[in-house]
Amino acid sequence: MKEYPIQKTEAQWKEELGAERYPILRGKGTERPHTGKYNLHFEKDGTYHCGACDAKLFEADSKFESGCGWPSFDESIDGAVEYVRDTTFGMMRTEILCANCGSHLGHVFDDGPTETGQRYCVNSASIDFEKE
Repeated sequence: MKEYPIQKTEAQWKEELGAERYPILRGKGTERPHTGKYNLHFEKDGTYHCGACDAKLFEADSKFESGCGWPSFDESIDGAVEYVRDTTFGMMRTEILCANCGSHLGHVFDDGPTETGQRYCVNSASIDFEKE
C-alpha cells in the first residue's frame, strides 16, 4: 500500500470523517446522483479541497455542469490527484484519489465537453469549497 504524506489509522479516519463521509472517502463509496451539496454549486472565486485532509484539489473555474449528477471538473490542480485503474463492477475506469492522503474522490472520464476532454466526476462528500 502506498504511503501518503497524511497518515492516519482507519479508526482515526472514521472518527474524524463521520458516518456520511467515511464510507465515501475511505471506503470508495459514492453518493446518490443529484443529491450532493456541490453538484449545482458554481461560485467562481475559490478552490475545492479534500474533505479528509483539506489539500487543494480543483480551482472553481474548472467546474462545469455535466448533467451527470455529481460535481464535475475539467482539470485538477497539478499534482493534487492520483490516478488508479479501477476494474470494479466489470467496468474499466480511472479512480481519482487525493495525492496527499489517498482518499477516494470519484473517477475521471475522457468525455468532457471542454478543451481538456476530461470530466472529473467527484462526490460532494469528498470535497469542501473555500471562497477566496
